[in-house]
Amino acid sequence: MVAISLPDGSVRNFDGPVSGMDIAADIGPGLAKAALAVKVNGELWDATRTIETDSEVAIVTAKDDEDALELIRHDAAHVMAQAVQELFPGTQVTIGPAIENGFYYDFARDEPFQLEDLEKIEKRMAEIVDRNLPIEREVWNRDELIAKFKSMGEHYKAEIIEGIPAGEEVTVYRQGDWFDMCRGPHLPSTGKLGKHFKLMKLAGAYWRGDSKNEMLQRIYGTAWADKKQLKAYLHMLEEAEKRDHRRLGKEMELFHLQDVAQGSVFWHPKGWTFYRAIQDYMRRQLERADYVEVNTPQMVDRTLWEASGHWEKFRENMFIAESEERILAIKPMNCPCHVQIFKQGITSYRDLPLRMAEFGSCARNEPSGALHGLMRVRAFVQDDAHIFCQEDQIESETKEFIALLSKIYKDFGFEEFVVKFSDRPEVRAGSDETWDKAENALMEASKAAGVEMTLNPGEGAFYGPKLEFVLRDAIGRDWQCGTLQVDFVLPERLDAQYVGEDGERHRPVMLHRAILGSFERFIGILIENYAGRFPLWLAPVQAVVATITNDSDDYALEVVSALKAAGLRVESDLRSAKINYKIREHSHNKVPAILVVGGREAEERKVAIRRLGGKNQEILALDEAIARLTAEATPPDLS
Repeated sequence: MVAISLPDGSVRNFDGPVSGMDIAADIGPGLAKAALAVKVNGELWDATRTIETDSEVAIVTAKDDEDALELIRHDAAHVMAQAVQELFPGTQVTIGPAIENGFYYDFARDEPFQLEDLEKIEKRMAEIVDRNLPIEREVWNRDELIAKFKSMGEHYKAEIIEGIPAGEEVTVYRQGDWFDMCRGPHLPSTGKLGKHFKLMKLAGAYWRGDSKNEMLQRIYGTAWADKKQLKAYLHMLEEAEKRDHRRLGKEMELFHLQDVAQGSVFWHPKGWTFYRAIQDYMRRQLERADYVEVNTPQMVDRTLWEASGHWEKFRENMFIAESEERILAIKPMNCPCHVQIFKQGITSYRDLPLRMAEFGSCARNEPSGALHGLMRVRAFVQDDAHIFCQEDQIESETKEFIALLSKIYKDFGFEEFVVKFSDRPEVRAGSDETWDKAENALMEASKAAGVEMTLNPGEGAFYGPKLEFVLRDAIGRDWQCGTLQVDFVLPERLDAQYVGEDGERHRPVMLHRAILGSFERFIGILIENYAGRFPLWLAPVQAVVATITNDSDDYALEVVSALKAAGLRVESDLRSAKINYKIREHSHNKVPAILVVGGREAEERKVAIRRLGGKNQEILALDEAIARLTAEATPPDLS
């Protein structure tokens, strides 16, 4: 007898071992038809796999987004690989996982794939789905499977299996005549996959990610549970293309990047104006929240990085310089330097919490292939801060930080964010006891702050657990920006102390926190979120005064002077070009307000305001126009 406990609390008894599909059929034919897999005691299994002992079981259907999509994308990868090998005999398959929003497979083939091949492969994938081939799990002897793949000319697969200890068994999934080594689980049949997939692009990839190895050909695809999801995702990609910050940054004359300074940004006047508007806003927020601002050296002797643990844990990401037989590193983060300031003089418990902030210039040696516009750079500025506090202040500081972060995100136009709790990574500093204390402290403080969290296992910093704050932008994409980390390790390693109420010396707790993350990346996110159409307070050029004819030049310059005197960022356009041409050009450059002046406006001391994206214009007296624009241009924290 096997007792199966279901999510609704009911228990169904079976005479002997039973598959997930049998359980679904016992519940009802509709569920059996919808079943994609099962969760057995929390672990995802094939629906056809036999359950031999009493277990808690949940039937997974397409409605179970996360689990279902993982299965669908994994199966789509296998179906794509089968399609490729049917269409292009002699092609070897290597590795093909499901990834965020899709899947890929790496192939070894003498001739390069062409973009037009993707359509052929998609068509064959649809045919394989129509065949509704059962997907069957098999267990093979390691050595027999190596021999089998070698006999098929699949040398990459054989090499992967050779890395598995001798004597171990290997799972294989078969669909028709095609099969591949895989842990699974998979759908019951190819027909369950559906046809809500699309192959997206071709790319090169080194075997096992090592540039010393041969180059393979990677095909990326996306797959979803239904047509509506696929359509929404493709629409989001189209929107993302229109909003690409690299293209808009060039069109709007904000910044550029070039190979002479890989991963570093050349900020143009308009871009730097935008940057400073954000920095000025952030500085005001920090001052109101009782932070003290500091500035620390960019190049620091390796001895400090060795003491902090960064030399051991982070060395490969650091830029190194030598001078007078000393080895220096450009700082990849600010925290060890902030501890040095904290240690100057004697700090009392009365001075805590001490909130120390820096717009710190940092550098990390990111691989050139990973660089991506402003989103991933080598040189960047963090809106970094470290809060030195007592253990009993962790909760109140967490609450205050989350309140500050929430306000700042809202002011920038992000109404919603999610929080992930990242616990101890495999590579870390500090004892398990220290990590237990840090994780418990952060978890309890987060609960007290009313934060709903999801677990992000193993993704903490090497010195402490952290909260990750993930924004959602205008087209539904998620961006991890802010962090809050509880650190008992660095104060110990770097010998930070304060004098307690008892007159004895104690270690402070160090809370590492950022809200934007880095200015560069956050600006990239802002550009794409707003598609360059910034609210007036952020726009690098808030208004342009454009003349209809040159007879109005003097009045236009007077308007410009008045707007500048009111604190607005404004330019003039006195060219002889037609006014419609000027309007189109400045609209293309995403200027929020275009003030048109001609003979009548000059005579009546008025302006005609045209808003970005609007078709109509509003005639206002100059003083009223200035008052209205000034009010709109006031940052949210000052209005």
